[in-house]
Amino acid sequence: MATFTKKALSGSTDGLGVKVTGTGTGSTVTLHTATSSNTEGEYDEVWLYACNTSTSAVKLTIEWGTATAADGNIEVTVQPEAGLVTLVPGLPLHNSKVVKAFAATADVILVFGFVNAISA
Repeated sequence: MATFTKKALSGSTDGLGVKVTGTGTGSTVTLHTATSSNTEGEYDEVWLYACNTSTSAVKLTIEWGTATAADGNIEVTVQPEAGLVTLVPGLPLHNSKVVKAFAATADVILVFGFVNAISA
């Protein structure tokens, strides 16, 4: 029977939001590094949410396990002062894949989230 352990994102301090400071693929911020296991049934189920503290809409790019555009990019335009917007609704990831982010405007997007660490 699988076990679930809820954890903070590895890029978060004490479960707080991670400020997106970079504005391009060369200046990303790490949100989470997935479990090193590559065994089927053992993975991190990642949940991500963002808020935009500015007064303008801002495009946010999540690099999901790879920085190769189109292969792993999740792009969302986060509206101003809209509260928490779902970015990633519990997608699985393992094999030490890294989730990173950058935004069109620095220092106005905060990414919150958690991981359900699932082991067989």
